[in-house]
Amino acid sequence: MEEMNQIELIIGQVLRIGVLISAAVILVGVLLIVFTGQTGYSANVYPTTVNAIASGIVALKPFAIVMLGLFLLILTPVLRVVVSIYAFAKERDHLYVWITTFVLVILLIGMWIGYLGK
Repeated sequence: MEEMNQIELIIGQVLRIGVLISAAVILVGVLLIVFTGQTGYSANVYPTTVNAIASGIVALKPFAIVMLGLFLLILTPVLRVVVSIYAFAKERDHLYVWITTFVLVILLIGMWIGYLGK
């Protein structure tokens, strides 16, 4: 029981830290936009692929930094599901390990379909 409470605290910390990091990254991008007056891209052009976001970050393009923050925010609940799989495995609750793994697979497939659909 004590171990489960510890795992729940870890899951809560994962969510909190994920949201705080993503918010900080988004804030940096927004501040760069405000101070430079530019997004780093021409009108109606947005980095939507991992490669475009990565190259934009290397070039310090503010909108790419905002997109990284959004990407991190989307990954936060996915990481929570991964930690939950670990927690259920630690409890030896095999049914919930399989159910949570299935949820993770659905999340990853949904993200992949979204990525392909751009």
